[in-house]
Amino acid sequence: MDKHVGFIGLGNMGLPMASRLIDAGYILTVYDPRPEAIEAASAKGARAAASPAEVASAVEVVLLSLPTPAVVRDVALGPQGISAGTKVKTLIDLSTTGARTAREIASVLAAQGITAVDAPVSGGVAGAIRGTLAVMVACPRRLFADLEPMLQQFGKVFFIGERPGMGQTMKLANNLLSATALAATTEAIVFGVKAGLDAGVMVDVINAGSGRNSATQEKFPRAILPRTFDYGFTTRLMYKDLELCREEAAEASVPMRVADAVRQLWFEVQEEIGPDADFTTIVQMIERRAGVEVKRS
Repeated sequence: MDKHVGFIGLGNMGLPMASRLIDAGYILTVYDPRPEAIEAASAKGARAAASPAEVASAVEVVLLSLPTPAVVRDVALGPQGISAGTKVKTLIDLSTTGARTAREIASVLAAQGITAVDAPVSGGVAGAIRGTLAVMVACPRRLFADLEPMLQQFGKVFFIGERPGMGQTMKLANNLLSATALAATTEAIVFGVKAGLDAGVMVDVINAGSGRNSATQEKFPRAILPRTFDYGFTTRLMYKDLELCREEAAEASVPMRVADAVRQLWFEVQEEIGPDADFTTIVQMIERRAGVEVKRS
């Protein structure tokens, strides 16, 4: 595989992933609508492009790391998008778009001889920096063998299946559990603090017991107990993922009663705390209603 690839979307997740490819010896042609993001990548040795189409005219493989399905659809299929490129053969989408968007993009690109690879990632900004993400790949098996060495720069790579959208379904299931764990853990810790327990001790006990989860092991110690609220993922994006999960579960006639309750809670967080707030600020909403503050003593 040619080690000159394209990368579009240099945000909280995209820039560290692009940086890992550069550090591994890949040559990158990059695009982001924000000049400062392109400058940051260029400082690491990337080549700047003026549009997604220009990226797709320079390389055969393009990776995307973008925030919403609408943005991914525009970058992939818009008039200055990937589909307007003259050289691209493979589009790898690392974003979370939902299976329907993945299937739509794959169908349109296939008619132009471009293979769409559905490859969402999980593990947060820290995982993107450390190269410890979970990469959930859906694409033809033979293509997976070619791409795996590159994708391993991001973390542990899983072959989910060959049909477009299978990686997205896996990612939405994962994010439902992540959102549920953080919401439930927040309520449990606030409940304990209101009763007089120490929040730090609670987290330590839970991590030694059967209640441990990604929120107690990572999010509370790193961003909630120290009150930094800087984990690197917004309430807007969390709610977006839960809404995608709801829509696709409804289409599949799968009842999601717990998911519906969790989605409603995250909607309230987005409305009350703000859509661009870090998603660990969910604790602030529950604290306000309980009249306590969760912090390390």
